[in-house]
Amino acid sequence: MSRARNARGGRSLSDRFAVHLTDSTVFGHRIGDLRASLRHRMVPNHWSSLFGVVAVASLVVIMVTGLILMFFYVPSSEPVSSTTLYPPLAGAETSKAFASTLELSLEVQGGLLLRQAHHWAALILPAALILQLLATFFTGGFRRPRRGQWVLLFLILIVSLVGGWSGYALPDDMLSGTGLRIVEGIVLGIPVIGTWASGLLFGGEFPGEIIEHLYPVHVAVVPVLLILLIGLRAFAAWVQKPAQFPGQGRTEQNVVGVPLPNAGVRAVGLGALVSGVILLISATVTINPIWAYGPSSPGDASAGSQPDWYTGFLDGALRLVPPGWEFEWLGRTWTLAVLIPLAVVSVFLVAVVLYPFFEEWITRDHRDHHLLDRPRSRPTRTGVGVAGIVFYGTLWAAGSADVIATQFQVTFEGVILFFQITLLVGPLVAFWITRRACIGLQRRDQDILEHGFETGRIVRLPGGEYVEVHEPVEGADRARLLALTGGQR
Repeated sequence: MSRARNARGGRSLSDRFAVHLTDSTVFGHRIGDLRASLRHRMVPNHWSSLFGVVAVASLVVIMVTGLILMFFYVPSSEPVSSTTLYPPLAGAETSKAFASTLELSLEVQGGLLLRQAHHWAALILPAALILQLLATFFTGGFRRPRRGQWVLLFLILIVSLVGGWSGYALPDDMLSGTGLRIVEGIVLGIPVIGTWASGLLFGGEFPGEIIEHLYPVHVAVVPVLLILLIGLRAFAAWVQKPAQFPGQGRTEQNVVGVPLPNAGVRAVGLGALVSGVILLISATVTINPIWAYGPSSPGDASAGSQPDWYTGFLDGALRLVPPGWEFEWLGRTWTLAVLIPLAVVSVFLVAVVLYPFFEEWITRDHRDHHLLDRPRSRPTRTGVGVAGIVFYGTLWAAGSADVIATQFQVTFEGVILFFQITLLVGPLVAFWITRRACIGLQRRDQDILEHGFETGRIVRLPGGEYVEVHEPVEGADRARLLALTGGQR
């Protein structure tokens, strides 16, 4: 049998059938072309591309754990008498949502691990997406022809925030109930449509049927949108060449890196590692202990409650508005304490998603760019990015103003005043310092090109003068510096 196999070219019957199918049919030709394209497509091997792998791995953990949790969770606000074995809550009146979550956490084997893995992955996902946005921004990866990828990545982040927020409320514990009460106040503060919007969201008076309304958003709408947006971004990335940093052998047409199959294997390995770390954290660090918070109560609020980190900037924006900002107009009370934070946050988010179009309009650069920038090579853009980080970070930190005041034993008013000043002055100072630092780094690169790099060796000249020996930059390092400095010598 082996001789017959060798006589026919060393291939088995199945191999020869596959080759015949590939060579003789249109569908087979397309499969063969796709396989060849996959084998020969190069992917840049840079650490900044790993954030996407972390995000996808976190999303996989969210999907898998969420699918299992659906079999135990009851999305209902209907009150029941708790049958839990946990003594402090035994016999207490709770909603079915809280009772099922409590039973899952304390009485179902492995249930708490699933809940915590789901929650931790939901915290890591927006962090990975934000880091991916920052890496894309500071390297100029959003320029033509990848502006659409930037918009899709931003939309993925927004949808993930909606998914996290909707899931945050589903346990119906005191912490989530306090957060929903804040949401109700914000919605009611919107002029003209506030009351109607609150009734639509909550299904009546608080808490209404908010659990029943948020559950389909969390388990159906958000996952479908995420899969659709990620698929569109993957397709756009496949059609367009991957961007890469300039250097030796790297041009607009030539991509230097590793073959796509190898990059895929590495991505799978990193994804498995990320999943393992999430499970390890979930097994050792408690998060959202609803048995300690107790069931949600419309008449009570939890002191010192904090939202999940990714929505902290919204809470901070509300806290930084000075008190008493409202006026009467057209027979209605216009509450600026709600309207201004909503307007500021909306403008900030719109500025982020539209920045690629704004930069192209300002610079009048309509060319396609396949080579990335180092942040120092674009001082103004880098300064704008750091200013945005300071702005967002100030709002985020202000969301914990009460905790800061109690932990450091300072006045709450003083903390708020500090963040108000920082919000106005901090971005301007950050922009100026960052831009000057980038210009200084550019001059340093130019000096290295002209005079070489310092070796640390000190020699004495015949005249008695001591100087440090410099060696010229050669090879790939010189090509990289030449590309990053615009080819100047």
